[in-house]
Amino acid sequence: MSRHRALREVSRGRRVLIRVLVLLTLVAGVDYLVWRWLDSVNWAHWWIAVPLALAETYSLVDAFFFGLTTWRIRQRTAAPPAPQDATVDVFVTTYDEPVDLVLTTARAALAIRHPHRTWVLDDGAREEMRTAALEAGVGYLTRSADWVDRPRHAKAGNLNNALLVTEGEFLLVLDADQVPSPDILTRTLGWFDDPRVALVQTPQWFSNVAGSDVLGSQAPLFYGPIQQGKDGWNAAYFCGSNAVVRREALMQLGIVGYVRDVERGVARALRAARSVVAGARRDAAAHGPAVAAALDAVDVAVGRARSELASGQPVSDVTHRFQRRVDAAGRDVVADDLARLHADLAEIAALPAPTVGGGTATLTDDVVLTRLAHRDWSPLGALESVKALVAAVEVDRAGEAQPVMPLATISVTEDMATAMRLHALGWRSVYHHEVLARGLAPESLGAMLQQRLRWSQGTLQVMLKENPLVQRGLSLGQRLMYLATMWSYLAGFAALAFLAAPVLYLVAGVQPVVSYGDAFWLHLVPYLVASQLLFRVVGQGLRTWRGQQYSLALFPLWIRACVTAVGNVLFARELGFVVTPKAGGDEGPTWRLIRPQLVAMTLLVVAAVVGTVRLQLGLATAEGTYVNLAWVAYDLLVLSIVLRAARHRAPRSPERTRT
Repeated sequence: MSRHRALREVSRGRRVLIRVLVLLTLVAGVDYLVWRWLDSVNWAHWWIAVPLALAETYSLVDAFFFGLTTWRIRQRTAAPPAPQDATVDVFVTTYDEPVDLVLTTARAALAIRHPHRTWVLDDGAREEMRTAALEAGVGYLTRSADWVDRPRHAKAGNLNNALLVTEGEFLLVLDADQVPSPDILTRTLGWFDDPRVALVQTPQWFSNVAGSDVLGSQAPLFYGPIQQGKDGWNAAYFCGSNAVVRREALMQLGIVGYVRDVERGVARALRAARSVVAGARRDAAAHGPAVAAALDAVDVAVGRARSELASGQPVSDVTHRFQRRVDAAGRDVVADDLARLHADLAEIAALPAPTVGGGTATLTDDVVLTRLAHRDWSPLGALESVKALVAAVEVDRAGEAQPVMPLATISVTEDMATAMRLHALGWRSVYHHEVLARGLAPESLGAMLQQRLRWSQGTLQVMLKENPLVQRGLSLGQRLMYLATMWSYLAGFAALAFLAAPVLYLVAGVQPVVSYGDAFWLHLVPYLVASQLLFRVVGQGLRTWRGQQYSLALFPLWIRACVTAVGNVLFARELGFVVTPKAGGDEGPTWRLIRPQLVAMTLLVVAAVVGTVRLQLGLATAEGTYVNLAWVAYDLLVLSIVLRAARHRAPRSPERTRT
């Protein structure tokens, strides 16, 4: 029996067991939740009973996503042989990391066996970095002058700039600290034998993490069963580093994105044009039947243009035909209000130049559009205004450094949004489960929190701006796989209910469930057993406890990410970040960073003491008290990791500093 055949058979048997446990978990979970909502919610204390039931519902949905992800878990064998003639650009991205650290990665990149060219993409434009890179024989790239006084788009902008001045068929993207193995390309390029594959992602593994992994950096469950499960749904996504990407796919993505942005600009202009025409038609009768007929014709032209645009016709053809129809409609109109027309044309000429925001081609700002839509235009002025609106759509993105932006710029993390857009265009991805680069994880609690906050904010920005459930081109499985990742960052709100419920019962006797009797255990235990068995089987041989701890222990960060992401997307507020302790200023335990957790732990301890006293005084039942004391003990065990994290100190040296 061949090695590959054995791997497939082991994977098939494991998949069957996982699917059985998924079904058992969901059946038991639904049974428990139906009982909770119909028979167990204590409506007398609805203000905590309902949030707790909602939190449990959230957890079941989370279990559903986990089960769905692992339903098609895919354990790939070795990739086909790498094509020898494939040209590759290796990008080492940096902003202000120490020069020695970047050069360590760049020199390792030079040693990669497959023919390639190595580039340092220095977003900090540092002269010492340029000199060191050139002395090491590494290509050096920084932003062109086109980026001055224009949106920079962080790492996405750095990569987009490099894409337009390099030419390899494939790109290997590495963070400044991710030192690649010499065979990273020979082990991954073979997957691109499939012309539909756009992305091959490999794990991120960190060499400066001890076995205890106090800060929870290794993420073995994500860089393992979860990415393998997403791979089974063709939804394994780009994680920002240690990935090989097909240039053709990215450039197609950039061009398609550009065209869609222009189409949105035209659609917005046509909506404004319809409002302008509607306003002019109100007094068209006073100007005679020819004027009324012309405005009717323009209104029809607007409707036809919008329909043509929605049907996918080329935007240039749509706008050209629209302008011709407006011209034809106006030929028979007599200019009987010349003075008013001149005034209208003067206002049209004085319109401000189009602006660009967030990488999207737009028209004028909303204030101007509102003024145009509601102004009392003369009929001929309305015709000229309609033409000016459509003509004003910006097609060269003057507010951007380059009109084509292949990597997504809609969030502070470019990776997930880019992968989702590639999948929506029909491209495939591969998760190659082999450590082929070794990096440096954050070495302090502050740095870890900053990193996690950025990840969660970026993911939630994507959810709010490009909800996967409504993205054209994605399969149902892909939509749910992306939503599963986004959904996980809503856990902070559920955590509040899970922490508050036992405290309220032990301190004040507020019981969110009708009883903790036999029915409670009859419905709860099968669900808990099945879900824990599923988790253990999926994570077999992996250290997953740390990840479970941080999913609850970082509840203040998850809540902050949600609030700031909503504020950014809906109200254009700047994103805030957790302050990262600076070198030399991080001498003692960073308790200030975990104040909410410390408050929660204090309340839990106080509640346990009060609950025990109330039990001794006969003010509470033994059944409810013991259940909630066990609940408090579990919460304290989970939250205790932040105490270790606050005291954690890793050896610091210039070459190991990560920013």
